[in-house]
Amino acid sequence: MSGSSRTSARSRIRPSSKDEHDDSHRNQKPYQKITKHRRIANHNSLQIMDVNLITLLGLAMVAFLVIVSLIYHLVRSGEPVHRFRVVTPFDAPKVTDLPMFQGEHKEGLYWGTYRPHVYLGIRARTPESLIGGLMWIGVKDGKYVMRHVCQDSDELGKYGWTEHNGRDYGRQVIVDQDITLTTSFLKSFGEGSGYGGDWAVQIDAQNRRNEFDVEALGVGHLFFYLADEEGNSINVGRERLDVRDGSLLASGSRKDVGDWELHLSSKASRMGLFQLPDSLDHSSNVLVFQISAKFPYKMDIAFVSGTDSESSKVEDRVTNLTGELLDSQLKQGQREFEEKFQKSFSLTNKVDSQSMNVGRAAMANLVGGIGYFYGQSKIALARSSSNKGDNFVPYWPAELYTAVPSRSFFPRGFLWDEGFHQLLIWRWDIHICLDIIGHWLDLMNADGWIPREQILGAEALSKVPEEFVPQHPSNGNPPTLFLILHDLVRRTKRNEFSASETSEILSFLDRAFIRLEAWFQWFNTTQAASHPNEDERHLDLRCWMLLAADCLHSISELLEDRKHDGKEYHMMVELLSDYEILNQIHLDKASGAYYDYGNHTEKVRLRWQETKTSGRELLREVLETPQLRLVPHVGYVSLFPFMMKIIPPESWVLGKQLDLISNRSMLWTNYGLRSLAKTSSIYMKRNTEHDPPYWREEGPYQARASMIYKELRQNLIKNVVNNYVQTGYLWEQYDQTKEEGKGAHPFTGWTSLVLLIMAEAFPNH
Repeated sequence: MSGSSRTSARSRIRPSSKDEHDDSHRNQKPYQKITKHRRIANHNSLQIMDVNLITLLGLAMVAFLVIVSLIYHLVRSGEPVHRFRVVTPFDAPKVTDLPMFQGEHKEGLYWGTYRPHVYLGIRARTPESLIGGLMWIGVKDGKYVMRHVCQDSDELGKYGWTEHNGRDYGRQVIVDQDITLTTSFLKSFGEGSGYGGDWAVQIDAQNRRNEFDVEALGVGHLFFYLADEEGNSINVGRERLDVRDGSLLASGSRKDVGDWELHLSSKASRMGLFQLPDSLDHSSNVLVFQISAKFPYKMDIAFVSGTDSESSKVEDRVTNLTGELLDSQLKQGQREFEEKFQKSFSLTNKVDSQSMNVGRAAMANLVGGIGYFYGQSKIALARSSSNKGDNFVPYWPAELYTAVPSRSFFPRGFLWDEGFHQLLIWRWDIHICLDIIGHWLDLMNADGWIPREQILGAEALSKVPEEFVPQHPSNGNPPTLFLILHDLVRRTKRNEFSASETSEILSFLDRAFIRLEAWFQWFNTTQAASHPNEDERHLDLRCWMLLAADCLHSISELLEDRKHDGKEYHMMVELLSDYEILNQIHLDKASGAYYDYGNHTEKVRLRWQETKTSGRELLREVLETPQLRLVPHVGYVSLFPFMMKIIPPESWVLGKQLDLISNRSMLWTNYGLRSLAKTSSIYMKRNTEHDPPYWREEGPYQARASMIYKELRQNLIKNVVNNYVQTGYLWEQYDQTKEEGKGAHPFTGWTSLVLLIMAEAFPNH
């Protein structure tokens, strides 16, 4: 879709501070505040003690001086007394501590391709892991370059997972000019293996330069490395490095997996040890192995844990993870992926084979891009001229297991995107889905706020400019996680899950409910408008709060537990779904379009101005005082009541909504819908210098709606599929005037939802 920039989209709900009056980024405001009273625990009365009056007065004076001193220092430093509340964890049991996320589940997900920012990276779900990764030498502009971190500047022809189940199998194809690398990942729990089991990586290297001239194919140079984040030394298997048919590359020991070994099985013609003169001989925690061989060649790298056990059977396990046995297991993994894909999405007879391949890639890249991160977010302090030193305060150390929108541009957790991710992932693996949502909810602070962008650990920080790292506690994004939870609740009520899955979903919702309430209250009490005024009303926030309130009410009904009282949420649902009230506030009867209502003016321009901090800058200038009115810009926001099914099927407004969608002068294109109508005065206009443009019911309109739906679905699928075939990637955005992807790539955020459009598997309401 086209429209405003990704920066704008990620900042959909803006800060509540009154100094940020930006009418184009409409800030949000609650319709009704719900106050939940917390019980105050009864305290035992203090015992009156027989003490000396002078002693008591002395103690009181000391306490008084301490308090005065504390207040003085807080005031002098310019920091609010409540500063540290923002980095205080929410006071409730963690969701991820539930039994369902322990034991076999936790061990089964221990190892994985959890380093999405590199082309191939292995790590465990633990703060300080043994990590592995792949690098190779490519050519760019006639020069040799090292490939390692996913980046657009590498200009690879293609990279991405063609199959991945999120647990123990994955296959990826990387095209770097004439070189094609197929990297496969397999996990195994063999007899005698340590915690988390064993894993193997297979790398198949081909050169397409001249398949019939072996000499012209040349030599490929790959590098596989290991690093121990705990600092444990890694030993090199020198005594066997010159063996051609198999080799112990390295070994070591860790608390989590015990003793371990890394083995190589390759057809490379020559191997040997090259040790840098300044390396530490016996205590290095980083080792890099170079494998050079003539194309084509294939190598298997096997990691086996628990080798210190008497029943470890190391040789048998290495054999099982290399050679023909590994090939056989990889083929089995491929077959199982295909069976699960067909069972989950039932695309047969719905789309052609080319579209089906794109659907596979969307699913595989989404779960193959799941990462594990550990670290501390940086929380921005309030702007103040008296602030000295760091302008942030660290969040508590935390872990995050999450999918990522883009391995190259956004290889980290984004709260908004995660709602879109999980619409697919819950259909693929409900346990992984609940685990991910649980990790996000456990990042909630005492106020019910969750930092919307998670930049945890050195590797995540390396991809983000320093000025964009601190998270602002007044900022939020639409609570998209309620989309998934709402869908899960409805399907649970209809008995669409197995008995064991239902039991776990109920347990999850019971534990998560208090956090979901707090999150809801944070939105309801903190998000203010762009031009602060009690009369501001914002359409999309109204609909998001309706979804959230309905979800909380539905959960309380499902749990049938008095401690989860949903009456207040039911009242809010009744209010926010009231069609007459909606029309009174947001409907323009002439056009049949829904708009935001608030302080607005069309007389706005960008003008070069001198600033104290950054010199000359193009800034927004408001030429007249904004007035309360409907904000006359048709866009995707105008369709929220339609999407939320608030409009009755027989209403004339529904017909007008279909007009807006199908009108080529408004939203309709051959490649999908515009996010902002061509008739808008800010269509394709910049918001600031650095913020360019971005981004089936019964009734009299049923037949027309069906026709528009079919054509829109066909256009969307065709556009995404054709771009994937031409470029090898799913894209973040698509041009409205031509068949061309734009923005981040590969991108498996909202674009991966094309698979649900193919399958016609839409959330239930």
